[in-house]
Parts: sequence; C-alpha cells; structure tokens
Amino acid sequence: MGIGFAVPQSGPWATPAAMRRVAARAEELGYERLWTFQRVLYPVGHPMGPVYRSVHDPVVTLSYLAGTTEAIGLGVAVVNAYVQPVLLAKQLASLQIVSGGRLTAGLGLGWLREEFEAAGVGFEGRGRRVEEFTRVLRKALTGDVVEHAGEFYRVPPSHVDPRPEHAPPILLGGTAEAALRRAGRLADGWISSSREDLAGIAPRVAVVKQAAREAGRDPEALRVVCRGVTRVRPAAGEKEDRPPLTGTYEEIRRDVDDLMARGVTEVFHDLNFDPEIVTAEPEEAMRRAEEALEALAPHA
Repeated sequence: MGIGFAVPQSGPWATPAAMRRVAARAEELGYERLWTFQRVLYPVGHPMGPVYRSVHDPVVTLSYLAGTTEAIGLGVAVVNAYVQPVLLAKQLASLQIVSGGRLTAGLGLGWLREEFEAAGVGFEGRGRRVEEFTRVLRKALTGDVVEHAGEFYRVPPSHVDPRPEHAPPILLGGTAEAALRRAGRLADGWISSSREDLAGIAPRVAVVKQAAREAGRDPEALRVVCRGVTRVRPAAGEKEDRPPLTGTYEEIRRDVDDLMARGVTEVFHDLNFDPEIVTAEPEEAMRRAEEALEALAPHA
C-alpha cells in the first residue's frame, strides 16, 4: 500500500518555498511519492474554475524537487499526448537520471481542445495517438537506435541518449472502457483522473486487469494509482452521499483503506483540487497542508 502527496502546484500557494516545504516534510513522514499534474493554458472565459487557472509545469516542478529531496518517489499524473514524444522522452530520461531512478510517468489523452490547438495537434483520433505515443516514448527511453514511422509520428534512425539505467514506469490515464483496456494492454498501470467517481472504482480496476490478462500480461503486476481529490471538512455523520476522501481525517483514512481493498495500489492526496486551498491566502493554505501531511501520513 502506497500513500503519496501532491506538491503545491496550482494557485497562490504554489511557490518554490512551499513546494520545498511540502516535499521535505512528505519525505520525512514516509510518503511514497510526490505528484504533479499538467495544465498548459486556461482559455479566456472557460468555466474550469480556479484549480486550472495558474499551474506550474509538472516536469520542471519535479526536476526542481529532485534536487531538494533524496529518496522519495516522483510522479507526474499526467502529461497529455499533444506534446512531442521524443522531446518528452528526453526530459523524462534526464529527470530519471538526475533523481536516481525515482520517476513514475503518467500519460493521458487530454480533453481540453484549446490545448491541442495551441500545440498544433489534431483533437480527433486521440486514442490512436496515445497508443502510438506510448510506443514511441518507450522506444526513446529504452532503445539503442530509435526508429519509427506511424500514423502520427516519424523518427529517423537515431540515438536518443543518455538513457536511464531503468526506464521510468509508464502509467496511462483515461475513464472510457477503451482507455482502461489500453492501460491494461500497454502500460505499467492505470492512474485515475481528478473527475473519477472513486465510489465506483472497483469495476474500472477489473477492466484494466482483464485487458492485461487477455494480452498475456500479469494483471497483479500492474499499478493502480488513484488521484485522491482530498478535501478536509467537518464530520459528515452518516450521510450516504459523502464523496470518498471528503470529510474528517478519520473518515479520509478509512476511505484510503477502502480504496486499497478495491484494488488500488497507491493513493495520493491532492489538495490542489480543493477550491478552499487554491483560493486561500498562501499562509493559510500551507497551514492546512502541513496539518494534512501529518494527519494523513502513512504511519499516522
């Protein structure tokens, strides 16, 4: 059972000093991994809300924290497949090397059409694109000579060095059945999104594992990582509609145990998706984050 923690990345509290403080304390408390997410732009007038309004780059953030920590894992959930896979492979390989092999790389299809437009990439055919993207990324992270000619990407015979001694595990996101099956067939595991209904996660885990089994892979070797949209709130009592990971610390800890019983192998608490955190004064957001770090620590 792994428990991770997302670093301050969105809104006023996401300062370099706050990132360092959370990373250092998470490492001291025995958390499994530090996590980040990606949002490249925020279209003017879009109703996404404050979580996505101002977000640091996930790979740069982890690279910064790799130099301020020693042993805690580093995870990105997720980089979307409208970037160029060979360039991303170069960045991930370097981060894997400088961090001493601590990286987990999550990939997603992406859902914000404007980000695809800004990247010069077509929005349609995203499922086919992410499959080919994953194959190219693996080649670039592991192959002595990388060569590819496909529907979306072409790479002339090339060396993409330096390569890490061990390529980072690749997780795939997505909520549709096709995406779940893709994770089971191609990836080292599946990672849930911030919009996932965690109360119904068990059937999704079963789809991932069944797809792995059908592909001749060991389903029990796959990682199932849950982004925990964690919101600390007063006791909800016996309300049946309380969302998992929303409530008191005791309720949230019970929810983590329940998720693990449903097949999740790692939960990471992400306060960036709590509107009360990303709109608070930085000092208050950090006070709440440090309290949560202590209360939800793996051995608390």
